[in-house]
Amino acid sequence: MNVSIIIPCFNEENTITKIIDSVKKNISENDEIIVIDDFSSDKTRDILNGDIKNQINQLILNEKNFGKGYSIRKGIEKSKGDIILIQDADLEYDPSDYQRLLKPIKDGSADVVYGSRFIGSEEKRVLYFWHMLGNKLLTLLSNMFTNLNLTDMEVCYKVFKSTVIKDIKLEENRFGFEPEVTAKISKKNLKIFEVGVKYFGRTYSDGKKITWRDGFSALRCIFYYNLFR
Repeated sequence: MNVSIIIPCFNEENTITKIIDSVKKNISENDEIIVIDDFSSDKTRDILNGDIKNQINQLILNEKNFGKGYSIRKGIEKSKGDIILIQDADLEYDPSDYQRLLKPIKDGSADVVYGSRFIGSEEKRVLYFWHMLGNKLLTLLSNMFTNLNLTDMEVCYKVFKSTVIKDIKLEENRFGFEPEVTAKISKKNLKIFEVGVKYFGRTYSDGKKITWRDGFSALRCIFYYNLFR
């Protein structure tokens, strides 16, 4: 089963080369890397079009800043793999976890696999209490509507059989992708697994972008996609 690694990025000039190198080390030659640059205003595009261009199978350049959800949709549309894995362009998540994430699908046990920063014995950087609490509260609320028992709905690492995710109409352009896709997969008869992953969170000075406004957007998406769609 071939894998498409979808990497949305925005202003990641300090990490994009390192994450592509790390991804390459953890996939096979038959897998593909799809990078979607969301109209970066730093040197990210120059880097993508320069030294590492030959390491990327497909490069999509958005004509303006649409958001993470939009970029993921574009990557899914272009993907050719049997399995689709979402990877952030920063260094918060480690591609050495790929085999753990892919195993339930490759073994035939799962249709969807979520990573989790809150289970397992993998390394976790100690960071913001309120961010952790917010993530857990959003996951709890999402679980109440979806009747899933996830521990980390907002996690980056989400893996899907291609036939599953391509059959879902995704609408959110920004960080609402996480609660939207969770709501929509919960309404299908799918085998969903969860795997503990390593997490090396960034501070805002390191370039962390998600804010309290994204938390309110997630709340809106939890209610909207579970109750009205």
